[in-house]
Amino acid sequence: MPVEFESVVTVSAAKQIADSLRAAIMDGRLKVDERLPTEEELAQRFKVSRPTVREALKRLAAQHLIRSRRGPTGGNFVASPAPEDAARSLANATTLMVAVGDIGLDDMATARLELESVCCRLAAMRDDPALVAPLEAMREELARQRDAALSDEEFCASDVRFHRALVEAAGNALLSYLMHAVVEALQPVSNMIIYRVREREAIVGFHARLLLALQRRDAEAATAALGDLVAYTRDRHREALEKRAERPR
Repeated sequence: MPVEFESVVTVSAAKQIADSLRAAIMDGRLKVDERLPTEEELAQRFKVSRPTVREALKRLAAQHLIRSRRGPTGGNFVASPAPEDAARSLANATTLMVAVGDIGLDDMATARLELESVCCRLAAMRDDPALVAPLEAMREELARQRDAALSDEEFCASDVRFHRALVEAAGNALLSYLMHAVVEALQPVSNMIIYRVREREAIVGFHARLLLALQRRDAEAATAALGDLVAYTRDRHREALEKRAERPR
């Protein structure tokens, strides 16, 4: 059976074109909302076929770097970065790293403690109306977590929303982006591991202390409550993993 080389070369060329255009976008040579050359023009510049250019543009669109518009004034335009898309990509990559073992228990706990402690301090220092909504969201989730009828899945989801609101309370866009990987990726993974060995009352107690400290603008008490929560979670992780290792195979 003959070896087919054409498709491999085409895909490689498309990737090189996508990488070249991506570099131009990232370093500012192509500005947000700037229209890209047409497929035909790009094909001539890169000396490739239009289908190869089309494949390169699909790659950029999948990365949310360009958007298309139809009509006489249409074409492909450099897209404004969407924070939620970037954060989702970061969370997905983090989840994969956890799944393959590149990120371990201690790394997860340390990253969460350090980053979320910064959120606690920033939230405690804030004194503006924008803090009202995230604190209210934390109160609502705490009340929900005290419901004994709540399923394990619902409790875990509420846990994530509680800490999502804490991050929002910090009021820092870049920190919020970085924390997305911790709250949206690491915390669900953590919950899946420990939900059988943790005590809900303990989690609720830590959350209540944390919320009360933030309401009082007490950064030290808030970070202490978070530290105790992370230490408890770390211990439950180890307990869960030990029990898993003891199961007969």
